[in-house]
Amino acid sequence: MKKWLPVLLSSVFTISVVGCSQGSTIPKETTNSSKEQLTINMMTVSYAGGGWPEDHPVIKELNKKLNINFKVQWVPSDTYAQKLNVMAASNEFPDVFYIQEAEFNKWRDKGIFMDVKPEVDKYANLAKFIPADGMAKMSPKGKYYGFPYYVTDTRDTLAIRKDWLDKLGLKMPTTTDEFYEVAKAFATQDPDGNGQADTPGFSFGIVNNKFVHIEPIMGAFGLGNEWSEVNGQLVPMQVQTNELKEFAAFMKKAYAEGALDKDFPANKQKESIGKLEAGKTGIAMIVPNEFFNGTLPNLRKITPSAELVQLLPPKGPTGKQATPTLQMTNKIVINAKIDAAKKQRIMELLDYMMSDPGYDLIKNGIEGMHYTKGNDGKYQKLDAFDKDRPQLLSTWFFRRFDPDIQIRKWDDQEFAQKVRSVFEINEKYRWKNPAEGFFSETVTKKGSGLQQKWMETMTKVIVGQVPLTAIDDAVAAWKRDGGDEIIKEINAQYQLLK
Repeated sequence: MKKWLPVLLSSVFTISVVGCSQGSTIPKETTNSSKEQLTINMMTVSYAGGGWPEDHPVIKELNKKLNINFKVQWVPSDTYAQKLNVMAASNEFPDVFYIQEAEFNKWRDKGIFMDVKPEVDKYANLAKFIPADGMAKMSPKGKYYGFPYYVTDTRDTLAIRKDWLDKLGLKMPTTTDEFYEVAKAFATQDPDGNGQADTPGFSFGIVNNKFVHIEPIMGAFGLGNEWSEVNGQLVPMQVQTNELKEFAAFMKKAYAEGALDKDFPANKQKESIGKLEAGKTGIAMIVPNEFFNGTLPNLRKITPSAELVQLLPPKGPTGKQATPTLQMTNKIVINAKIDAAKKQRIMELLDYMMSDPGYDLIKNGIEGMHYTKGNDGKYQKLDAFDKDRPQLLSTWFFRRFDPDIQIRKWDDQEFAQKVRSVFEINEKYRWKNPAEGFFSETVTKKGSGLQQKWMETMTKVIVGQVPLTAIDDAVAAWKRDGGDEIIKEINAQYQLLK
């Protein structure tokens, strides 16, 4: 790959390509209007802006195409696991639903999920666009309990306010020390010019008792992406005492001196991005393929001259660099308890979503309503795309294994190539979890409580309520109250798969 220097994302992300459009269509019988209409209840996660109303045009299109009554329940990401557990208590799961790793592992062998392996080869698009290794991950040998939710694993990147750097005469930070000094300057030297010290340099959040959107700093201090491989053994982040202390000391200083957003403990999934877009912070994790249509325009509504550049992961004390590396461990599952006719119709629905016309629908919307095609063959987005957000099924529910998942057909080729280049750059700093998808019975039984107590201590250390030495007690308690069993169970699987 060509030598790369940080580039203004506002110019990097100005153009895109038509997404891949291959694959066979669904069997003819799936569009046969003589079939009995079936109600399909689906549930998935939602983020900023929430989901669709019941009369959404994409839902109407799917209803007409497959003769279904498609009912979608959108649940906020911060309460999704809680919602699933409430459903489990009453054994009233939806017909088809998105499920996260912890809940999938907890219920995997309880007869809740349909084994789709005997059926998947009957559906050409599912077989073509969902790789077999992705299907098999986390399921017992010979079974496919659902479909993988694809993620571009080295997708997200740090971004920094270039206009603020220039105004304060600062250079691009390359180490954690320089990152800190820039963040402190943003907090104390009034880069937005409003006469107040109200712009903390960076922010992050805590979701499901895990740190989010601060991964490059965690990795820089040697922490693992949940787990690390050390001398042939897997070690959980929760017991990396020395690395935890270095990370917490950095954050504690940043918090005390205003470089870190004081409200970080209460931040939800996307609030750190929202604060960057609102001009309240100067550094945040962003999603490159949402940058041009969301992050930068939102920021420029407030500050028209704002500039953002990609910030490479800062080097830690030992030279380590890390980019957030997402895990492909969430699933789309079909309720094993529903009748055979409904199972088949759901398979047809999912297969249609992977077909050329179906994928075009859930990714780009409806031609004539959400976009148009000119006589020159070029596509143009219509205002209804931003209003209706017809792409939500492909972003929050089900998708092909497609790095261009958020590239639209009206976007320009150059933009798409620039986005791919960011993914490729991030690959250099991959921060892989060597225990991805491994199952621990103790995690199922005790993991949530252990993590909550551990995170409470970490948060108190960062905000200055307890000393750094409290981390020693937190590590000891995590190991004593179930962590040692978790380590044994995860390593047993690791040794079998090495």
